[in-house]
Amino acid sequence: MMFDAKQTVRWFALEWPGATRVFEKLKIDYCCGGHLPLAEACVKAGVETAAVARLLEEARALATKKEVIDLQALSLTELCAHIVDTHHAFTKAETERLAALLEKVCAVHGAHHPELLRIREAFQQMRAELEEHMLKEERVLFPYIMQLERARTGRHRLPPPFGTVQNPIAVMLREHDATNQWLQQMRRWSADYAAPPDACISYQTLYGALEALERDLHEHIHLENNLLFPRALALETEIARGKDPDGPNGR
Repeated sequence: MMFDAKQTVRWFALEWPGATRVFEKLKIDYCCGGHLPLAEACVKAGVETAAVARLLEEARALATKKEVIDLQALSLTELCAHIVDTHHAFTKAETERLAALLEKVCAVHGAHHPELLRIREAFQQMRAELEEHMLKEERVLFPYIMQLERARTGRHRLPPPFGTVQNPIAVMLREHDATNQWLQQMRRWSADYAAPPDACISYQTLYGALEALERDLHEHIHLENNLLFPRALALETEIARGKDPDGPNGR
């Protein structure tokens, strides 16, 4: 595959091993901003396209193709399970841990570092929204996507209560954008998670963990926005066009 800056960020994130690591390092948005051509995304991030091309080539040479091929080879059911077991589980456990750590650090350092109080407020709001968001995915959207896949193999599919999978996906995409905005605010207020000179071990640990959570959420959103959702939409369209095994043209 030749480098082509006209390809979207999403395309590179899916097709080039190691690309997401490069995008994280350069602060190129590959989850909610994955639709942009790479050249445009480079301008937005303030980096030279040629430099990004070199880093992507180096990352592809070092990374194994298996990590990308395996994810794309998963069925929709397997992909939903992977997201829940890997990313939802991590988010739930880590946000609970970070909530307690934030309280501790704010109590000790909040008076001299008011940015911590803003970060705590943003984190609490983001956590509440994420909990509701993941619940909707686990109880409504993902089960329906799995039903779609079963319908393809000839099993019965119940009519969705939301008309089309496009509707809940549109909601999830808006909520992903909101999560990304919270992450950007916390990164800005923390000066890119650079702990100040008077930061204690807990303070340093907090910033490191918030940055790790950000990386995981970026990967989490990327898998949904750029892989799971487009495939689910395509499958629903395929079934609606008369290939539904339970429909009038089916068995």
